[in-house]
Amino acid sequence: MANKGPYRVKTITEFHRLKGLPKPEHPLVSVVDFGSFNPLPEYHSLSWVLDFYSISLKRGFSAQIKYGQQKYDFDEGVMFFLSPGQVFRIEEEQHSGSKPSGWMLNVHPDFLWNTPLARTIKRYEYFGYSVNEALFLSEKEEATILNIIQNIQQEYHANIDKFSQDIIIAQIELLLTYSERFYQRQFITRKIANHAILDRLEELLADHFNSDDLVNRGVPTVQSIAEALNVSPNYLSGLLKVLTGQSTQGHIHEKLIEKAKEKLSTTDLSVTEIAYELGFEHPQSFSKLFKTKTNLSPSEFRQSFN
Repeated sequence: MANKGPYRVKTITEFHRLKGLPKPEHPLVSVVDFGSFNPLPEYHSLSWVLDFYSISLKRGFSAQIKYGQQKYDFDEGVMFFLSPGQVFRIEEEQHSGSKPSGWMLNVHPDFLWNTPLARTIKRYEYFGYSVNEALFLSEKEEATILNIIQNIQQEYHANIDKFSQDIIIAQIELLLTYSERFYQRQFITRKIANHAILDRLEELLADHFNSDDLVNRGVPTVQSIAEALNVSPNYLSGLLKVLTGQSTQGHIHEKLIEKAKEKLSTTDLSVTEIAYELGFEHPQSFSKLFKTKTNLSPSEFRQSFN
């Protein structure tokens, strides 16, 4: 089994069975305690895919969670978010005496069917963040989140009635909204790491647009910039919007327009030649972007210097 994967878990009931937990009281939503997980060595070397949403707060784990090449060990209490279809891997650390704690909220998409949250949950970008972009909570923030989790647990422990689903969904929405608020706070308070990302972004864009090989390199993409910075595209854009008011795409376009203005004002290259030199396949795309950003066509901008 160690060489197979990823291992797909289709239902919350199956997840409970694999982890040695009692059958969930509700088949589409459950809150579980990490301290109650039974060790299953044969599954530790597998990659996993869940067919449901999973929101976790973990601390004191003797394992690492891995997305792609990114690892994170949970010495501190952190919160992270998985959407259906995301691949992750658990790598157990041997000889660790730490005692795991925390909780996991699992919500199957069928539970959200035909509700507004089924559509709006996709706007919470942190479901696309990598594990090294987890949410670090203060004690006060953790208490707020825990209270919501307990409300969800209490609701499905009670007798299910026609109000149960609406109440649980309202609590999930509250949890997601608080998480978004706390991520915004984290972008601001984790200044050293976040401003280091911003500084590195500026260096990458400057190096790119100062290259003599722009024709072959093309215009940088959000994906390529995020990979170079070792963060996910969603996290990078969210961070930049908070710190600078601009998305990653906006930063790329800003540097591109700066370089275009330099070439238009200091060289005799035609607009078409400049477009190709900046990495555009189609000069019309360059002219359209330039006009959008400056309210002038490239030719009009050049004429303003003559």
